[in-house]
Amino acid sequence: MTTSEPAAAVLSRPLLGLGRQQLETWAELQGQPAFRGRQLHDWLYAKGARSLDQITVLPRAWRQQLAAAPPTGAADWIGRSREVHRSVARDGTTKLLLATADGHTIETVGIPAEGRLTVCVSSQVGCPMACRFCATGKGGLQRSLAVHEIVDQVLSVREAMDARPSHVVFMGMGEPLLNSEAVLAAIDCLCTDLGMAQRQITVSTVGVPQTLPRLAELALERLGRAQFTLAVSLHAPDQRLREELIPTAHAYPIGELLADCRRYVAITGRRVSFEYILLGGLNDQPRHAEALARLIRGFQSHVNLIPYNPIAEEEFKRPTPAAVEAFRHALQQCRIAVSVRASRGLDADAACGQLRRRLEASLEPAPAGRS
Repeated sequence: MTTSEPAAAVLSRPLLGLGRQQLETWAELQGQPAFRGRQLHDWLYAKGARSLDQITVLPRAWRQQLAAAPPTGAADWIGRSREVHRSVARDGTTKLLLATADGHTIETVGIPAEGRLTVCVSSQVGCPMACRFCATGKGGLQRSLAVHEIVDQVLSVREAMDARPSHVVFMGMGEPLLNSEAVLAAIDCLCTDLGMAQRQITVSTVGVPQTLPRLAELALERLGRAQFTLAVSLHAPDQRLREELIPTAHAYPIGELLADCRRYVAITGRRVSFEYILLGGLNDQPRHAEALARLIRGFQSHVNLIPYNPIAEEEFKRPTPAAVEAFRHALQQCRIAVSVRASRGLDADAACGQLRRRLEASLEPAPAGRS
């Protein structure tokens, strides 16, 4: 979100995602005093307004005028998505299914823990990466999300759970590096307008050729610094197994991916976190851990182990607790910093994309001749 953005661009999109100065400019372009923009900023981000009607400090005649002519392609000026389903697990993990203005659905998840609330946000509707263990990739990619649709997910979780989010992870539906402009603009908004710190934000990628160095450069250009955490999903210690799990990985050999990770570290000065989904009996043995350690040796890095959450379309198995511990221990023996992500919300369609696919399937019409 640049302050030099053309006026036509500011006037043609929803208000959510615009900063204080952009909102002041927007108000002035509408023939209103600049302080109306500051009022909008307060109601959008502090109060979480969902419609202009809720912003009662604005003149009624102006609100009615705006409501009659929403921005192109949007339902209204605010840009909030509509909650269509909520699933709450016994541990408090809350998954929301949100409907966008054009009728697509996206998932976001609020994960509570002692002293923190993490929001897992989506960056696209669906995903083109086709990871076999991920429910999102089964339906392909519909489109990328706009800035307001990303920021809305954080506000929706805040509203649903009545708590202020402390961390945001771009680990929901989609590949963030295929929507890096909107992702970085959303990070800017989360930090500048919602008061979060970049260090509380993680961007996760499965790896897209020639995007990591560009992400580093864009972050420095747009944000002034790149302090968010980059998490690279490896899921395998060699190219053959990685291609088996992630078919699109054939276009991005693991050696080239790690070379780009090193370039990212050199540009930003930030370490890379590696994510590794443990699939029972497939990639969860100590020998896999030792091979992974050899692969990433020399990085200032951290490995985040993720026990697999089963989905109906695949026969992958969840690893045993003993296998998870043996893998973790093997990495530690190789002096690799490692942690195990606690499984949350297993009773509430925990796997990414699972809730969306289940509910969409339930709405599909029955085949002819069947009730």
